[in-house]
Amino acid sequence: MKAKWRKGAAITLSAVMTLGMLAVPAMASAKDAVLNKPYVSLGADLDGNQRATVLELLGVTEEELQGYTVVNITNEEEHQYLDAYLDYSLIGDQALSSALVVGKESGYGIQVTTQNISYCTVGMYQNALATAGIENADIKVAGPAKISGPAALIGVMKAYSEMTGEPLQAENVEAATQELVTTSQIGDVLGDTEQAENLIAAIKEAIVASGIDDPEKIDEIIDKASSELHITLTDEQKQQIKDLMEKISNLDLNVDDLKAQVQGIYEKLEGMDLNITEEDVQGFFAQIGNWFSNVWTQITDWFSGLFK
Repeated sequence: MKAKWRKGAAITLSAVMTLGMLAVPAMASAKDAVLNKPYVSLGADLDGNQRATVLELLGVTEEELQGYTVVNITNEEEHQYLDAYLDYSLIGDQALSSALVVGKESGYGIQVTTQNISYCTVGMYQNALATAGIENADIKVAGPAKISGPAALIGVMKAYSEMTGEPLQAENVEAATQELVTTSQIGDVLGDTEQAENLIAAIKEAIVASGIDDPEKIDEIIDKASSELHITLTDEQKQQIKDLMEKISNLDLNVDDLKAQVQGIYEKLEGMDLNITEEDVQGFFAQIGNWFSNVWTQITDWFSGLFK
């Protein structure tokens, strides 16, 4: 599968700005609206049987659906968001991914379950949704049959925006989409989706916690995290992750919030020496500088000795 993360950046930005501007009218009690009313996103191309299957997997009856807020996701929207990062075959020509989003109390985090999703894992969705700015939600993602699943992210984010009445930031939406695809692609090549989830989460944690945005320092964090997790990356994969992390480094994210929303993954990372601070990285470059300084001193001392 060939990555396409550089293609169509202008189209993607336009798409995420559209989602970023999505909002619903202000409500008397936003908290009540968030906590007490489920929101559903449905693929616009579901036929009657497929719709029935999806609703059953989501645990929703047609009668109950009448009391829910429903948003429809078109195949055109899916391509607007995903064409820059995925081959056409993984997106397809029909919008079938669907999701149920229910707001929860603070401290609940992002909980995801999937049905008939073959490409994206629970951890991939959780990591990406936290980057998007989603908090404290129970999310079910389903397809009428086995589908890849990246497009479901679009539906979840759209439903969440409707639920809260607040738009998600366009740059966060774009980064979240790229993160889901990047993690999926790395996991596909490694043959280990859990390791890919851990790798991206660990690097993101270090970037956000330290506020690092220097490309060379990001390179060092990628190398250290992959080494600690015993993962060998190609130069192309390193560049793909670097492109993502440079984007994430410019977002207004809080590392404690990330950990609170995706507790399971970050609990697994505890005990691994991956919490790289900016001082750690600066120390690495300082060591390089000291090495060159020492070499230069030895050279000048040697020449000085010739003329004694």
